[in-house]
Amino acid sequence: MAEATGILLGGEVTPDGKVAAISYELLGIGRRLADKLGEALSIVVMGDGLTDALGEELIAGGADTVYMVNDPLFRKYEYHPDPYLVVMERLIREAQPNIFLMGRTELGQDLAPALAFRLDTGLGMDCLDLDIDPETNLLVITRPVYGGNARATYLIEHTRPQMATIRPKTQDPSQPDAARTGSIEYLDADLDDAVFRTQFVSFQQWQQEGVQLETAEIVVSGGRGIGSAEAYQETIEVCAAVLGGAAGSSKAGCDAGYAPPGNQVGLTGKRVSPKLYVAIAISGASQHLAGMGTSKCIVAINKDPDANMFKVARYGIVADYKQVMPAFIEACRDLVGQR
Repeated sequence: MAEATGILLGGEVTPDGKVAAISYELLGIGRRLADKLGEALSIVVMGDGLTDALGEELIAGGADTVYMVNDPLFRKYEYHPDPYLVVMERLIREAQPNIFLMGRTELGQDLAPALAFRLDTGLGMDCLDLDIDPETNLLVITRPVYGGNARATYLIEHTRPQMATIRPKTQDPSQPDAARTGSIEYLDADLDDAVFRTQFVSFQQWQQEGVQLETAEIVVSGGRGIGSAEAYQETIEVCAAVLGGAAGSSKAGCDAGYAPPGNQVGLTGKRVSPKLYVAIAISGASQHLAGMGTSKCIVAINKDPDANMFKVARYGIVADYKQVMPAFIEACRDLVGQR
């Protein structure tokens, strides 16, 4: 791609056809990078029944061009990699972007590596930040390494497009500007059932009541030190509900059966970046820190003064959580007016 120019975003829409939160975050970072390079910003969304109103919303969010791909196959199984991969590869080869970005979502984790392989280019996964090198105009990729204990920066020097996936909740979302103008282009997917190389067997959605862990602004998590499933419900879930947040757990807490598997935060669980993360009876193993280390404010409650969690926490309480949490929850009730 010798003539590569511009930034292309792999946007996402919700099952009901609305702009997904990760798309606004991609538009936010994409617009900043495009302005630094002096290049255009475009975004592609795929679905069934996408409308001009959605395209105009993406333009207001910062896109110069919106590519809309409508086809019933995109809704046939909610998500299936084969049609997405075929259309995305075709568009990238035609558009020849300098940079291509996706979210580190289920879709992005699945598609981005396959696209990078087909395009014979480099890929930075699970990035925490992106920038433009002022001397080379190359994309600077910052991502966690060593289980989240350190961060490393990379450049993709010799191939195009430069590709990366962004961890959700790490970028400021774009602020809509109704005065922005741009173009909407409807593309023909040109697909049929023959595109499916794999057979869809079944889909089981994890049902989580209340606030979703991945998008929560406040997360309250408990570890193995909680002691029982009953204590988890009475302490972690209650505190999370009072604060209007989501309940999480360390791997050890889930393995012990205190919390359901879908509540696991960590390298092998869900990765979160809330404004407030309350870690109760969690030691702070690197596996867990990899999943929540980008939280804006971390509060740690642990009876072990040497717990690793205190090293990343802004506020810490060295005490048995059973002595602290009743008063903590009551103070939270007062704070949010639950009286």
